[in-house]
Amino acid sequence: MVKFVLTALFIVLLSAPLGAETVYIPADRDNTLFEDPAGGISNGSGPVFFVGRSSPSQSAPYTIRRGVIHFDVAQIPYDAIIKDVSFTLHLSNSSLEGPETTEVSLHRLLDGWGEGASNGTGGTGALAQEGDATWIHTYYPNQFWAWQGGYFVEKASAREVIASLDPDPYRNFYTWKSQRLLKDVQDWVSGEEENNGWILIGDESIVRTARRFDTRENTNPQFRPVLFVTYRLPGQKEDPVPVE
Repeated sequence: MVKFVLTALFIVLLSAPLGAETVYIPADRDNTLFEDPAGGISNGSGPVFFVGRSSPSQSAPYTIRRGVIHFDVAQIPYDAIIKDVSFTLHLSNSSLEGPETTEVSLHRLLDGWGEGASNGTGGTGALAQEGDATWIHTYYPNQFWAWQGGYFVEKASAREVIASLDPDPYRNFYTWKSQRLLKDVQDWVSGEEENNGWILIGDESIVRTARRFDTRENTNPQFRPVLFVTYRLPGQKEDPVPVE
């Protein structure tokens, strides 16, 4: 396992409750929803995805980008009690003219969606292919979101402030954690909610807030998305309460 994953897993294990188990889950789907009323643009197999709002151009007049990502949590027993969840991405680019920091929120998706063969590295994406998620499609070309731009829970599951790109690539990891994020995973594991993954939404009120993150297809395994889940099974002992 690569250096970053080993280091992150070691940190998670140090904080794990007694009798708990921590699993490392790689993303099994990710994509970018490019604002486009025709739904013709996607990036299912690309090495990066985009979140926020870019600058308009003649070739790309629509500027909002939203990342979608999914992790298969089926390896976790259905009766597991989730104790901790953390979701980590690697930032690989940001606008030189945009704000130094911007907030990216994570929202639980309410529709299933696809990752097709479209493959682009730039912020304008590539032509959507069969099965791709787009701004209007869950699966291109014949299945659609209930809402354009993704059908998701309005209240964020977690938020994280993302800075501009650091020259040292190993200083560009960002992690989302919250009790609501933990609840999402708990509900998916127990079957209370369908696991459609999350959508990442940046500041869409102004241009040049877009951030580029590495996807599961990135050539560097250290920079691919990671979900760490710590859980225990019913009957396993919790950490002892300290006696003062």
